[in-house]
Amino acid sequence: MPRQAGMTGTVVVTLGRLPKGLDICRSFALAGWRVVVAEPHARHLCGASNSVTRRVRLPAPAEGKRAYLQRLAEITRAHGANLVVPVSEEALHVSFLPRLLPDVPVLAMPPGTMLALHHKGRFTEVAREAGVAVPETHPLGSEGAAALARAGRVVVKPVHSAAGRGVRVLAEGEALPAPEPSAPAVVQRFLPGAEFSSCTLARQGRVLGTVIYRGVQFAGSVACAFERVEHAAAEAWIARLVEKLGWTGFISFDMREDAEGRIHGIECNPRTTSGLHFFETEDIAAAILGARDTLRHRKATRLQQFWSCLTETQLALFRRDPDFRRHLRNLFTTRDVTWAARDMAPLLTMPWTAWPIMRDAARARVPFGEVATLDVGWFEGEVRAPTTAAAAAPGRAASRTSAAT
Repeated sequence: MPRQAGMTGTVVVTLGRLPKGLDICRSFALAGWRVVVAEPHARHLCGASNSVTRRVRLPAPAEGKRAYLQRLAEITRAHGANLVVPVSEEALHVSFLPRLLPDVPVLAMPPGTMLALHHKGRFTEVAREAGVAVPETHPLGSEGAAALARAGRVVVKPVHSAAGRGVRVLAEGEALPAPEPSAPAVVQRFLPGAEFSSCTLARQGRVLGTVIYRGVQFAGSVACAFERVEHAAAEAWIARLVEKLGWTGFISFDMREDAEGRIHGIECNPRTTSGLHFFETEDIAAAILGARDTLRHRKATRLQQFWSCLTETQLALFRRDPDFRRHLRNLFTTRDVTWAARDMAPLLTMPWTAWPIMRDAARARVPFGEVATLDVGWFEGEVRAPTTAAAAAPGRAASRTSAAT
C-alpha cells in the first residue's frame, strides 16, 4: 500500500458492529478523513458514532462471496474512496477486492498469504519456515494426529475456526472425533503454560506497534475484559515472522508458553483483535497512512467491553461465583473500550445497535462473541455459510482457548 502521509480523503471501513472498528473510524476522523462504513447489519455500533460520515448496507459474505465483493466495489467507487480498511474476519474476503478495484489500496495482504495464515494447519508450516516456534500440529484423521493424541493432551480445531468456535481440548488418551470431509480440522499439541494474545500493525515487514495482552474476564471462550502485559519474547517472535513475510497491515496471534516458558504461536488472525484498543486512537490512522512510524500505547493497561462484562457479572451473581465481587469491582473501575467523551452515543446505544447479535446469542445460548461474526467469517467455496447463532452451539470450546476477538 503506498504511503499517504499528509493527505486526506475517504476511507471505507468494512465492518461496523465491533468496538475495534470504532477505533479505526474515530482515528481516521481525527486525521480529517471522511469515513464510510460498509456493514451487512442495518444498525451497528459505528453507525452511532459522530466520526462516521456515511453508513451503507451490503450483503454478508455468507450470502455469496461474489455478491459481497461486487457491492463493496460499488460502494468504494461511488464514494470515491482512497483506501479500504477491513476490521475483523471479513478481512479474508476483502483481500480479494483488488481484483475488482486494482487502483484502490486495501489494507490487507494478497489472498493466498491471508488464507495460508488463517488456516490452522498451514499457519504452523509458514511459521516453521520462518524459524519461529509453533506446537506440533497434524490434520485430524492422520496417523500423526493419532500419535499426538496418544502422547498427551491435544487441541482439536476446525481449520477456519475463529472466536473459539468448535475448538475442543482433549485429555490425554481421550478419543479424537471422527474427521468430517466437509469440516476439516487439525490436532495440535496442548501447551500447559500461560496464554497471550496480540495485535500488531506493520509496514513492509517492519513492526510499527505490537500489543501483548490477556483476557481477565471471559464470555465463553472470548475475553470481554483485557490486560496489556509486557512480553519481550512474544514481541520478538512476532517481529521475526512479520519481517520474514514482509507483512503490511494488521496481524494478530494467539500464543502460549510451553512447560519451560518458551513462547509458541498457536494460531494466527491476519487482521485486528481487541488488542487494538490499547493503541492511542489518533495514532492508528497516522501509522496506516505513513505519518507515524511507531504506535503509542494508551496509559490504561486494563480495558473492558462494558455491556458484555455487565452480563457476565450478573450471571456470576446468580451462579454464586466466588469471582463475583472481583468482577463487580472491575466493572466500575475499568474503562470501556468504546467510551469517548466527544463521542458518547456508541456506548450508550450499544444495547440497541447490538440487539440482533444479542438476540441470536440468547436463542442459541452462546456468548455474544461467538456469534458476532458468523456471517462474515471465511468459508470454502460459494456454498451458503451458517449465519445464525445455532451454528455456533455444537462443539463449543472446552476451555478458554482465545482472548483474541
